[in-house]
Amino acid sequence: MNRCISLMEGVLASLSRGETLLPLRSILWLPGRTGGLGLMPAFLGQEKALGVKVVTFFPANEGTARDSHQGAVLLFDAETGSLSAILDATSITAIRTAAVSGAATRALAREDAVELALVGSGVQARTHLEAMLAVRPIRRVRVASRDPGRAALFARRESARWNIPVESSPSIREAVLGAGIVCVATSSREPVIHGEWLAPGSHVNAVGSSVASARELDTESVRRSRLYVDRRESALNEAGDFVIARNEGAIGEEHIVGEIGDVLTGNAPGRGSANEITLFKSVGLAVEDVACARFLADRARGEPDVVELDLGGTRDAGD
Repeated sequence: MNRCISLMEGVLASLSRGETLLPLRSILWLPGRTGGLGLMPAFLGQEKALGVKVVTFFPANEGTARDSHQGAVLLFDAETGSLSAILDATSITAIRTAAVSGAATRALAREDAVELALVGSGVQARTHLEAMLAVRPIRRVRVASRDPGRAALFARRESARWNIPVESSPSIREAVLGAGIVCVATSSREPVIHGEWLAPGSHVNAVGSSVASARELDTESVRRSRLYVDRRESALNEAGDFVIARNEGAIGEEHIVGEIGDVLTGNAPGRGSANEITLFKSVGLAVEDVACARFLADRARGEPDVVELDLGGTRDAGD
């Protein structure tokens, strides 16, 4: 996780400096929006990393043996166009999403933030807990979920894993009240966080929604927060937490202080005071997936237990 957070800090800084190519994602929705197929291409100039994440998202998989997000990251050689690696998108998404939140939290949260609220008890809750522990001295964790049984199981498992108090809260409100850091990672299409619950000086990472029609935070949460995003263009088009509040007239586009990469490169201010609420809204970016894929593929090559296969794309000299 520490290595991935550092990797994501570099990627976000490169993005804000204009060193990447990143079109908006394309989504194919199934009838009734029961599921979707997302295409997310990207190119990182300095690394010469070219790739695409192809991912399905089926919200009804929550609580089943299947992840709600599944797919693959395809990595290509940027000079020849050859397909060079295929990686599991579920694993990459799990760690890079939390690592980006870790980068945002390190940049924006108060240094003395020690109480963490996790809203959601799935894969992202687990990886976000690890990321928050990497960047702040967390001493107490409260978790809340639509399924109290899953929250209780999460609390027992993660308490033992990290040897810190992880408590299952009876409601989201009780989990959030007084928390210095709040991580919201759900599949909800309607707000699960209300602005009056957020403590002065807290920092919020909202990562569950990546479409303009769904949000986890109510308008008041966004309005009273100092808002940062992973990418401005993506937030304006895809971040329902922002888009819906803007469409209601509560905020304008100027409410976005900047991208996290702008903060990391010194081109945007970070937290302005100890009492203000900072909010990082993430929609997830293909540059993050491609950077992870490139790092993992480079690391794997030459390992004794790795078998490389010919994925095609070559011709005999006489063809």
